[in-house]
Amino acid sequence: MLNRTQRLLSMTTAIVIASASLAAAEPSAELIAAAKKEGTLTTIALPHNWCGYGDVIAAFKAKYGIEVNELNPDAGSGDEIEAIKANKGNKGPQAPDVIDVGLSFGPSAKAEGLLMPYKVSTWDTIPDSAKDAEGYWYGDYYGVLSFVVNTDIVKDAPKDWADLKKPELANSVALAGDPRASNQAVQAVYAAGLAAGEKDSAKAGAAGLSFFSEVNKAGNFVPVIGKSASLAQGSTPIVIAWDYNGLSWRDSLKGNPPVEVVVPASGVVAGVYVQAISAFAPHPNAAKLWMEFLYSDEGQLGWLKGYCHPIRFNDLAKNNKIPKELLDALPPAAAYEKAVFPTLAEQEAGKTAITTKWDATVGANVQ
Repeated sequence: MLNRTQRLLSMTTAIVIASASLAAAEPSAELIAAAKKEGTLTTIALPHNWCGYGDVIAAFKAKYGIEVNELNPDAGSGDEIEAIKANKGNKGPQAPDVIDVGLSFGPSAKAEGLLMPYKVSTWDTIPDSAKDAEGYWYGDYYGVLSFVVNTDIVKDAPKDWADLKKPELANSVALAGDPRASNQAVQAVYAAGLAAGEKDSAKAGAAGLSFFSEVNKAGNFVPVIGKSASLAQGSTPIVIAWDYNGLSWRDSLKGNPPVEVVVPASGVVAGVYVQAISAFAPHPNAAKLWMEFLYSDEGQLGWLKGYCHPIRFNDLAKNNKIPKELLDALPPAAAYEKAVFPTLAEQEAGKTAITTKWDATVGANVQ
């Protein structure tokens, strides 16, 4: 999925890297043959309209001639983990080979012995903070917190967090969730704290709370959960949300009203999902080949077409691998180079500060 370029393990590998992008290299003939012999890959929780998965799955099938058995597209991360547990001794069609889950589920599934380690050939292009060092799970794609702006109402879109306190943005700013419960909203508050200069995760959470307290006191904060409908109606003309949500809203509204998605100049926080192979995968070679495909340039760009930033985005951009039309559909590439990937420990520290002290510090009952 999102890897950076493999370190030199041998002279042969060094030559390959020197002559061509390792990210574009084909998996070994042995792996391809073994996967084709198995003939099937079983996935779970991959709706076709999420991150471009419909086209990604179709491309994998066409490239390798392997059938894809798709289980419960609408399942959540917890359901995926339970599916592995429930099918430990089952090699039939209800046993998932691979999973795509929220970041916190990777380490917990590893600790329970539910995952199989595997390092894809583009391993070194995946940020260290978004992967397990032993290869049990690895980041696949991410979004960054952005300002989704109805430009019919807000003519001068905010460029950074501090702009949200400007008097001309009265009754304009909303979060895309309740910060006492929603991860998206918690991370938005955390991002504002980072933008204020705090590096310590707990202090960043407190600084984010202070920031939103100021936005609220200025009369700019709207205590409702911002969505596409409220954005379009103008009741929340600025919504702080994951960029892929904002870009999807932009497309669905088709210019009525016009929507701009702005990645802030500072405090750029990324939210990561991760991939992993079940320790009990009925088709382990097909699972490994799937991972190789997802972390190839082709697989990464497939997610990007669905507005989900592949984990190898910076590597692809640096090597001019991203088609201009995909870049044109996104905020400027340079904005994503500043993305911070909080560790699980950092996320937890910030979350605790924000969820427990929002009421006392900000005092806005988001509904």
